[in-house]
Amino acid sequence: MQVNIVNFPETKVAVLEHRGVPSLVNESVSTFIDWRKSSMLSPVKTSKTFGIVYDDPNVVAPADFRFDICGSIESDVPQNPQGIINKTIPGGCCAVVRHTGSHDYMDAKIYKLYGEWLPESGEELRDFPFYFHYLNFFPEVEEHQLLTDIYLPIK
Repeated sequence: MQVNIVNFPETKVAVLEHRGVPSLVNESVSTFIDWRKSSMLSPVKTSKTFGIVYDDPNVVAPADFRFDICGSIESDVPQNPQGIINKTIPGGCCAVVRHTGSHDYMDAKIYKLYGEWLPESGEELRDFPFYFHYLNFFPEVEEHQLLTDIYLPIK
């Protein structure tokens, strides 16, 4: 597993906060996509797409799971019926691992990053959860061709 250390720039994002059962995340994603298309404030072709993970779905009770669906923005998002809000992904040092393939199989890399790389690296976590940067999307590419960078904020 190749781990790179990068300086991630502070990034303003439009966010739909998914709270609850992990299996319903795709419904929240659909709501976010609809907002993206109708508002044109975070067009998928020119904006970055992120997911911020607050909880391990394998550990937390399903009702307590938290995941933010995000798109980078240039200006603040006005109040809207979809409940999209403004947040910021803080800038700073991050360990990054690239995942190729289905999002369903990212757990192994995440656990290896936290369980092996982090203790061996001597690095310390910052006070922000790990997040994904989705570089491409299904069905534009086949599922085995999906590219996702996993960011672990470190001091």
